[in-house]
Amino acid sequence: MDSFKGDFERIEQVLNRHFSSHDPFINKVIQYILFAEGKRLRPLLTVFSARLCGKSDDAVYNLSVVPEYLHAASLLHDDVVDGGKMRRGRPPAYKIWGNKTAVLVGDFLFAKAIDLASRFGIISIARTIAETVALMSEGEIVQLLQMESQRFDEETYMEIIYKKTASLISTSCRIGALLAGAREDKVKALGEYGLYLGQAFQIIDDILDYTAEPEELGKALGTDLAEGKLTLPVAVAIKKASKNDRERLLKILREGEPSHEEFVWVSDILINTGGTDYARRQARALIRSACKALEVFSESKTRESLRELAWFVLDRRK
Repeated sequence: MDSFKGDFERIEQVLNRHFSSHDPFINKVIQYILFAEGKRLRPLLTVFSARLCGKSDDAVYNLSVVPEYLHAASLLHDDVVDGGKMRRGRPPAYKIWGNKTAVLVGDFLFAKAIDLASRFGIISIARTIAETVALMSEGEIVQLLQMESQRFDEETYMEIIYKKTASLISTSCRIGALLAGAREDKVKALGEYGLYLGQAFQIIDDILDYTAEPEELGKALGTDLAEGKLTLPVAVAIKKASKNDRERLLKILREGEPSHEEFVWVSDILINTGGTDYARRQARALIRSACKALEVFSESKTRESLRELAWFVLDRRK
């Protein structure tokens, strides 16, 4: 990631320049969520997608912060909806300032992102951003319905991560290409790259929730289990476990707040049923598809950087 240092520094500068409100309190809440050691994957993808299509100026960096504002807004909302206890190694914003503040500041960031996207005078960019906000909201609703209905199948899981996570990562790539005035086939290719990458990113995230070191991950392990969330390893385990193990696993998911012993037991079940290995294989296949989507572009240092970034997502530890 050191090779992206210069780009990360420019992205941080633009993030600081655009987010501010006239209200100091709003700024305080935004700073708390926006500058809490995020990975900056989304703005980086916008920058490199535009660069791959021949554009690398100040406008690219100004546009790159749009998906990061959308991401921060979604985190503020998601933590309220999910009752999250930790975000990037710290208590989530709603734990400090309350639900109403977290939701309203999230709304402010959504509005700020849409405002910034509209300034470029490119209708396709503004439309893409608006469609993505709708998809992200749909994804959260599908997840809520899934938790109420207790459906733990792979198809539902893939729908959720497509809408909640992958759609924004795909959009991060697409808007860079659109700003550069790329041909339709190249915009589509970068959108596919981001879509596959985003799905793999979320699958790895779900695996890390059971396998990572808490200090590296920035949150307590077992968060998804405590919230009863559907993940790919869990979907496989429920399908393949014995009847008794399946019933116990479903009971833990329904009740939430598992004990340490229950968390260890679930982690072992995910391994023993092949759920964790299956999820890793799926993530690897998605990364291969992401890299294949880039073949429409000529070989270049930028294309290779995007390939390397994809494989980094697969092997990350936090």
